[in-house]
Amino acid sequence: MELGYFTMPLHPPGSDMTKTLEDDLDQIVTLDRLGYQEAWIGEHFTAQWENIPAPDLFIAQALALTKDIVLGTGVTCMPSHNPFEIAHRIAQLDHMAKGRFNWGVGSGGFPGDFTVFGFDPKTGEQRSMTRDAIDLVLQMWEDPKPGLYEHKHWRFTIPEPQDEIGLRYHVKPYQKPHPPIGVAGVSEKSDTLTLAGQRGWMPMSINIVPSRIVKSHWDSVEAGAQSVGRVADRSLWRVAREIYVAETTEIARKEALEGTITRDFEDYFLKSLPLVKMLDLMKTDVNMPDADVNAEYLLDNIFIVGSPDDVAEQLRRLHEDVGGFGVLLAMGHEWEPRDAWLRSMTLLKQEVMPRLADLA
Repeated sequence: MELGYFTMPLHPPGSDMTKTLEDDLDQIVTLDRLGYQEAWIGEHFTAQWENIPAPDLFIAQALALTKDIVLGTGVTCMPSHNPFEIAHRIAQLDHMAKGRFNWGVGSGGFPGDFTVFGFDPKTGEQRSMTRDAIDLVLQMWEDPKPGLYEHKHWRFTIPEPQDEIGLRYHVKPYQKPHPPIGVAGVSEKSDTLTLAGQRGWMPMSINIVPSRIVKSHWDSVEAGAQSVGRVADRSLWRVAREIYVAETTEIARKEALEGTITRDFEDYFLKSLPLVKMLDLMKTDVNMPDADVNAEYLLDNIFIVGSPDDVAEQLRRLHEDVGGFGVLLAMGHEWEPRDAWLRSMTLLKQEVMPRLADLA
């Protein structure tokens, strides 16, 4: 099992964006130095808490400051982009990364962003648009035929080549046939993860759901793979989790309850998820009262918190409960004080992961 990172990021409304970008970038540089395999960076336009609207720009800067870590969009929200433009931006970024890039794609989920770009999430139209847009980007990278490309959500023309003046569609990715593609799943029996199975893409399970839903995510991947005669590969599966490690479990639990993880869940997730009728996703039992979904419940049922021994045991149990996965993604937060975050990430890499070396 490999180790990576996923940052939305998470910063309270009113934060200084210059500083938060610098702090998030410093996290990536630190994780590269610690030997983390990969890091994914989220994209939102109207979410004050998740305040990176252009992960490709963030990744471009991070590439110059890191050596080994693979960076990915987490995710490019396709309803927010014109396929012609995003095909060029992602292909260019892939060349800049020289192979250190994964392309995470999805339909998004933040209500304000849907409003900006004219989508009603109740219709599910954002999901069909996403599939159409991804297919078109892949088609353009493979065989960019000249002509008019018209859809309800875009209209552009690839011009006829004029080789005497060097005019033609010409930008294709560095990695062939394209960067590795990852898609994130949230709900039980996720359609998005069925698509991942059909295409052989990297499935990613979100951080806020218990094992019962994470397990169902792999069922979707397998069903998608079987529908087209593929064999699903668990080594591609990424599972995200809130993880906090300290010298003792008592210290870890106290710091988690009093720190940024609890702040971010109490002030953001536990307030916003009920508004979009998604709080049930956090429940181990859908019949439990909403009021019981609090910081202590999350600490006991979804977060991974404790000493290196206890965290290793919890991760081993998670791995067994869902049937195995390839990459663990530790979630990003503001992590103040920074020394405590650095201690946690170091212990996770150097003390916890060696205890799980037998997992495959």
